[in-house]
Amino acid sequence: MKILVTGSAGFIGFHLVRRLLDRGDEIVGLDNINDYYDVNLKYARLRYTGIEKSRIVYGRTLQSSKYEGCRFIQMDLKDREGIIKLFEKEKFDKVCNLAAQAGVRYSITNPYAYIESNISGFINILEACRHYKVRHLVYASSSSVYGLNESMPFSTSDNVDHPVSLYAASKKSNELMAHTYSHLYNLPTTGLRFFTVYGPWGRPDMALFIFTRAIIEGRTIDVYNNGNMQRDFTFVDDIVEGLVRVIYTIPAGENDWNGAQPDPSASRAPYRIYNIGNNNPVKLMDFISAIEEATGKKARKNLMPIQPGDVPATWADVDDLIRNIGYSPDTDIRRGVALFVDWYRDYYS
Repeated sequence: MKILVTGSAGFIGFHLVRRLLDRGDEIVGLDNINDYYDVNLKYARLRYTGIEKSRIVYGRTLQSSKYEGCRFIQMDLKDREGIIKLFEKEKFDKVCNLAAQAGVRYSITNPYAYIESNISGFINILEACRHYKVRHLVYASSSSVYGLNESMPFSTSDNVDHPVSLYAASKKSNELMAHTYSHLYNLPTTGLRFFTVYGPWGRPDMALFIFTRAIIEGRTIDVYNNGNMQRDFTFVDDIVEGLVRVIYTIPAGENDWNGAQPDPSASRAPYRIYNIGNNNPVKLMDFISAIEEATGKKARKNLMPIQPGDVPATWADVDDLIRNIGYSPDTDIRRGVALFVDWYRDYYS
């Protein structure tokens, strides 16, 4: 298969590209390499797959020096003409769209970045997939779409009409846009609502990275909602295994889908929504304890009120993903955190 992976210099995209290359797929990675967080980390991920910073030219496809089946192109999803030309040239079999402006808190102060990337950029992907007959579009949604929902665990049959951040609203919009294209143009689409993903090469704006750095350096960490938080932390290898299985599972419309009592996660069109998480929420204080154990240092905690846009708990119901694709996350939180801390110490040595 020839697969386009957008966001390939990002955390999950980087791991996905490596897994698909190991399978023998032909991969074109795409990323705009923006400065939302340290671009040196993004370039380091690319270098790991044989893409050198000095050879990158915007809009030009670059062959990996490490993998015969890997190429990379720096491009922004907002570049409508560039995206169309890329699809016209490459004739992708499948697309995994992980590129997006990330971050809940950042969306409060930088709203236009989310409209431009997550809305305008996504419509460019949808249009290209439609016109160039892509067989399956898989795209990243987010657990943040559950917003004010208090039913636990979060289920794809729940109502998600009350987001509490623009980031969440943009991801909900992606799901609606995808369904429209599945319905109108018979384009198979699958949206994955990611829960909190962690692991080696992770994002510097995420709690594990921030806490690990501060604890190692002996600085105080801010612990929001006075530590009364739970997150469905999921190790990146488990996420990527699920992603690969989803990419190779093309949805078909469900003939018995009922518009009078609609299941939000399915349709008569070739459209699916899944949660992808660990189905095992972890208390924030236990998460911090795992970091303390891995670093061999105690955390200095500054207890804070909950932040705007945050929710106190997340918990993924992944039963349908287990049933339909055999998804089976199995990485213990202490093992996963230890693997991250080992990577962190090696990378920053």
